[in-house]
Amino acid sequence: MTLQAEIASVIGNLSLPKELEEPINTARSVKSAFEQSFDTSSTIQVGEKFPSFHLPDASGAEASSAALLAKGPLLVLFFRGEWCVFCATTLRVLQQHAAAFEAKGVVLVAVSPEVPQIARETVDKLGLQFRVLSDAGNGLARRLGIVWKQPPEMVAALGRLGVDLKEKNGDELWEVPVPSTFLVDREGVVKNAAVEPDFTKRLEPQTMLEWIDQL
Repeated sequence: MTLQAEIASVIGNLSLPKELEEPINTARSVKSAFEQSFDTSSTIQVGEKFPSFHLPDASGAEASSAALLAKGPLLVLFFRGEWCVFCATTLRVLQQHAAAFEAKGVVLVAVSPEVPQIARETVDKLGLQFRVLSDAGNGLARRLGIVWKQPPEMVAALGRLGVDLKEKNGDELWEVPVPSTFLVDREGVVKNAAVEPDFTKRLEPQTMLEWIDQL
């Protein structure tokens, strides 16, 4: 089953109490407006240098772009947080392909604004064997042009759904990254990029593997 088919299955099997219909519909409306207004030309482009970074992983250990690239090309996936069922599904499916990425000599990392403690819970809950990095305040995501500040309507809707970004991210910015995937070669140049303002759509692992074969 493809990743998008798995996400479609998640959507189809969602069973929510009636009192949550309003916040869900609000979230869908806000998402739709964002999709129409988001300008992908304002994000980092293929051929540009990926910004250097130093981010803590789920164990609190520092991960630097230089150290990661010394091991091979870098596949960087940005996700909103484990609280997002579409992100959790994506991470779980990526884990199923982790060995294939490793066999091709590519380093896979996932990045979210969630604090290391939450990242640790994500790793344990989903059984992830690749590194999950914490991008405090969406600092790296901001440099890539993929930050979405949640409007008040979305903040309220997320709150009704039990999602507290202040607790998850350790700040009051109410921001999440736009789900994105970047393949960076050993020289630090972006070779492929997929930025998806519709957070119910994600890049297929098979496409990522095809990217790698083209390096």
